[in-house]
Amino acid sequence: MAKPNKKVPEKSVDIYCSKCRAPLYKYKKGGKGALVKCFKVRIVKDFTVIPCVCPNCESVFSREMLIRGMPAFKMIGGKVTFK
Repeated sequence: MAKPNKKVPEKSVDIYCSKCRAPLYKYKKGGKGALVKCFKVRIVKDFTVIPCVCPNCESVFSREMLIRGMPAFKMIGGKVTFK
C-alpha cells in the first residue's frame, strides 16, 4: 500500500466530541469527505489527556491503528464532528 502524501494539506479543521462538544484536535485534513481517520503526524494541537478518550465526558471516540504503515487514530462513526 502507498503511504499518505508527505505534503501536509493547507486546510485545518477543528475536531469536537459529538456528545459534549469538547475540542479534541486541530487537524490538517485533506479532501472534502467524512472524517474516517486522523494521521498522528497531521495533528497540529491535541486537547486530549488520554489518547482516544474525550477529556470532558470520557467517552472513547477512536482507536489507535497503523494505516498504510503510519500511526493513526481510526474514528468511531458518529462520535466526532468537525468544522
